[in-house]
Amino acid sequence: MIEVKAAAARPGETAPMRHHAGGDAMSGDATSPEATGLGSAEAAARLAQYGPNSLEVAGRESWVVSLLKRFSNPLVVILLFAAGVSALTGEAASFAIIAGVIGLSVLIDLVQERRAEDAAAALRQRVALTVQVLRDGQWGERPAAALVPGDVVRLAAGSLVPADGWLLEARDLFVNEALLTGEAYPVEKTAAAAEDDAHAVFMGSSVVSGTARVLIAATGHATRLGEIARSLRREPPPTAFTLGIHRFGLLILRLTVLMVLFVLLGNLLLGRPVLDSFLFALALAVGLTPELLPMVVSVTLARGALRMAQRQVIVKRLSAIHDLGAMDVLCSDKTGTLTEAQVRVVRQLDGTGAPSEEVLDWAKVNAGFETGLRSPLDEAILAAPGAMPAGWRKIDEVPFDFERRRVSVLAEREGRRFLVVKGAPEDVLALCVAHRPAGAAVPRALDPAARAAAEAVFARLGEEGFRALGIAWREVDVTRAHIDTADEAELVFAGYVAFLDPPKESARPALAELAALGVVVKVVTGDNERVTRRVCTELGLPCEGLLTGPELAALDDEALSARLGRTTAFCRVTPAQKARVIRAFRRAGHVVGYLGDGINDAPSLHAADVGLSVEGAVDVAKDAAAMILLRHELGVLAEGVREGRRTFANIMKYVMMGTSSNFGNMLSMAAAVLLLPFLPMLPVQILANNLLYDLSETAIPFDRVDAEAVTRPRHWDMRTVRDFMLVLGPLSSAFDLLTFGLLAGVFGAGAALFQTGWFIESMATQVLVIFLIRTRGNPFASRPHPLLVASSLGVLAVAVALPFTPFGAWLGFVPPPPALLAALAGLTVAYLGAVELAKRWFHARHRSLAG
Repeated sequence: MIEVKAAAARPGETAPMRHHAGGDAMSGDATSPEATGLGSAEAAARLAQYGPNSLEVAGRESWVVSLLKRFSNPLVVILLFAAGVSALTGEAASFAIIAGVIGLSVLIDLVQERRAEDAAAALRQRVALTVQVLRDGQWGERPAAALVPGDVVRLAAGSLVPADGWLLEARDLFVNEALLTGEAYPVEKTAAAAEDDAHAVFMGSSVVSGTARVLIAATGHATRLGEIARSLRREPPPTAFTLGIHRFGLLILRLTVLMVLFVLLGNLLLGRPVLDSFLFALALAVGLTPELLPMVVSVTLARGALRMAQRQVIVKRLSAIHDLGAMDVLCSDKTGTLTEAQVRVVRQLDGTGAPSEEVLDWAKVNAGFETGLRSPLDEAILAAPGAMPAGWRKIDEVPFDFERRRVSVLAEREGRRFLVVKGAPEDVLALCVAHRPAGAAVPRALDPAARAAAEAVFARLGEEGFRALGIAWREVDVTRAHIDTADEAELVFAGYVAFLDPPKESARPALAELAALGVVVKVVTGDNERVTRRVCTELGLPCEGLLTGPELAALDDEALSARLGRTTAFCRVTPAQKARVIRAFRRAGHVVGYLGDGINDAPSLHAADVGLSVEGAVDVAKDAAAMILLRHELGVLAEGVREGRRTFANIMKYVMMGTSSNFGNMLSMAAAVLLLPFLPMLPVQILANNLLYDLSETAIPFDRVDAEAVTRPRHWDMRTVRDFMLVLGPLSSAFDLLTFGLLAGVFGAGAALFQTGWFIESMATQVLVIFLIRTRGNPFASRPHPLLVASSLGVLAVAVALPFTPFGAWLGFVPPPPALLAALAGLTVAYLGAVELAKRWFHARHRSLAG
């Protein structure tokens, strides 16, 4: 019996468990904890004591902590300082507006971030890792996060090890511990009373083959992986989306600092009051900064994740939505994606091509005793007509791996022992020295003619679209109790088991849909080239070129890059080669997605810009993926691509609006400082302008997106953002200067009327131009979301009415005459017409340069 002593210790170090002197660690008697598991009450108590089995920080920050953190933002600190100065100098209106800006910005960001967190957490929970746990004497599925020291769990091939623990039972257990040790090859684990790493499994490793029953010893941060995580504490590398946001922020920051310093210096040189100049500069900094960008990003991504969930795509990492929308190359396995994955045995042939029932019998022995992850081919063999040959007993096994591409079983019947091998036909055939045709009493030598005949049978099966496995055997000494890869030699070739895996009916239209979206599909598979070519042809996927694993191994990175564009299918590739292909596409400047569901797909899922798996995938694949498809259909993925592009398009709307508006305001403020004897707007008026403009844009995450915006991959392009800003910003300033001339020259406006008139014109142009910039096409043909219409027009109505209210007088506004309002309306209409022409010219020129 095993006793849990200290849950925080790790197997192989300070042992958390001790064997009693008179007990058997593997006995599992009815009274032992490992036979019945923990009781629910005890498990709940231990969960409260040790915390959740997670390397993430337990729980989340309270509202108060999150709120206080936002006040450490440098911009908010500046605003608080400005508010304090305003209060001390008796500027009540400035103090009220600055406080309102701070409160609105912080509150919106906090509320929307919490909502986004809740939505993302709910979606992640749908695909959270679950484990088979023994509780109250019953086995059942429970979240891995709920595991506690003392729990007993079951593991099988494809499972992620959920925590550190001792092996109570193990059958042909091979575990990949590369995350912990850096060793690429799986290590064998056994159950024994000795307390060392050979008899323990660790969080972060994965089961390659075999089964096990494990007594959990340490969870969460008390695991060996938890200690590594604590010692490193590294932030994950930034994604393309994060880098784009950062570059945009730096662009705005540089322009803002430059213009604010210029305006402050100009005011001081003209002899204006220092306090007024300082407050004006601070207000200008606030007005020029897109402080709602974090809110727009978080709300848009969260809304995109919810919409994708409705389309059967669960988003685990929100920024992956951008990566999916930017994807222009999709690498995918063939089985289950392009084919039905409803495999059935259709033929069993010897090396001459003659039908042979003996081949299927050997295959059933191998598949029946295999304890690794069973593929659809194994299931098809066991489901094929005919019973499992009787009288066999398993002795040992060499599990499948993706380098050898075969599995071997040592089995005994009637006092004779046989090594039975099943795997990739070309690899199995290479190990054979003899063959036994159907009906032959004894094996015959596999001479060159017989080998050529067997290879021709395999080629014919592939050309007809059948997948095949090679089956071989040899008799060994009856005393042999253990085998390894060295025993896979001098085999007798039994023949082939051929399978039919028909192409999916839904795959052809989905491939056409992805092609229309600008996504090129590349097939990356372990299957042979003949079967792959046949499937591609049946699905209408142009197969421009094929590259096999052995050919790929002979290419250096430069040569591989040169072959990428004209290669549609990569066949007979190992997991490492799959990941190499993906990295090569990324080096070539592509945004790459990878769709996979097996153990061998984990490296590729990590290597891709966006890893995609399916709900029925093995644990290691789901853990590595950024998104989970609830249906294994390419059509689901195509809709996910559209949603990713819609989400990114709405973020870019805010970016384009913010940069063009802000840059135009910068130029106008700079000109006004030099041309006018007074401030063009009071600091409090700039803050009111910024507050209202922010409110008008809060509905952008919900806006509709033009069909054109989802037709091709889109990604952060700061050159386009900069060029757009340089075109529309000066245009906005030109109309501001016309407004200055109208106010000063035609209406003879004093400071108060001038500030009122420019406030109204600035709000009208900034708000109404939203409806032009939000679409590349005709604004009357592209319908905005009702929420955006309501927020924008509502804010504009408030801005126009504000000077006629007591609050407007408090801000320093005066009621403008009707003639001035009419003139400003005319200027606004002219401005909108000029923006529409400039916008169309810009997009046409940009499209021609891009093409």
